[in-house]
Amino acid sequence: MARVMCVGIATLDIVNRVECYPTEDSEVRASAQSRRMGGNAANTAIVLGQLGVEVFWVGNLADSAELVEHSFARHGVNASLAVRVPDAVTPTSYILLSEVSGSRSIVHFRDLPEYCAEDFSKLDLQAFDWVHFEGRAIDQLPPMLRRVRDCSCAVSLEVEKPRPGIERLFGHADLLLFSRDYARARGFADAATLLRSLPSGVLATCTWAADGAWARDRDGRLLHAPAPKLTSVVDTIGAGDVFNAAMIHALVTGLDVEQALQTAVALASSQCAKEGLVLAQG
Repeated sequence: MARVMCVGIATLDIVNRVECYPTEDSEVRASAQSRRMGGNAANTAIVLGQLGVEVFWVGNLADSAELVEHSFARHGVNASLAVRVPDAVTPTSYILLSEVSGSRSIVHFRDLPEYCAEDFSKLDLQAFDWVHFEGRAIDQLPPMLRRVRDCSCAVSLEVEKPRPGIERLFGHADLLLFSRDYARARGFADAATLLRSLPSGVLATCTWAADGAWARDRDGRLLHAPAPKLTSVVDTIGAGDVFNAAMIHALVTGLDVEQALQTAVALASSQCAKEGLVLAQG
């Protein structure tokens, strides 16, 4: 069984389902509310756990993280390597989920220190096949990425937001996972243009919502996997995290890039047709 480590943030998500996004200075009634675990690396970890990977999540956990720890335990994610931060509060995302479009708008509050390179340096990486990082805490990531490469372990980096200096990290990853938001913020009109701009030899993907996702393999070949047509979009929260997990799972278990891309798009799309990140009941 493959063993994967996911490094990043875990949050409490409070999701309010509304008919449509409210206008400013208005009051609307939510048709439903749910509380669930969130955070990119945490979501990716719980999907990997459901796909049959032995997965560890690494990051900072606050005292008030009962829901997070319960979610990890439910989906077989090992959080024993996390750093427990006393007198801290779990980061919270307040999410409005529109029933009309399935889109989500997020207000995030965080008062918890970022996971640091010093804590990561204490971990034994020899037993892992793959380490996945969120592209956050950019000042802390370079020594972490270098340490993983020195251990001859595969490493992926999620590039969701245009954080200052994140481009300097690209050369340290075996797989770069770009979002549409990052591409647009950097002035790219489509995924293919972004991927073509990368140096030769880079393996990278870029998701583009209902248009599916693109990949560029190490030979420079561009691949596209269109998203299946959905009769309705129920919940897009975490769709990118599902895609990332499916890509990692496919590659670490031996599929080629084209097969991995098709598998990841199919799984991420199927999740948009239902609520939450539970792949199967049981």
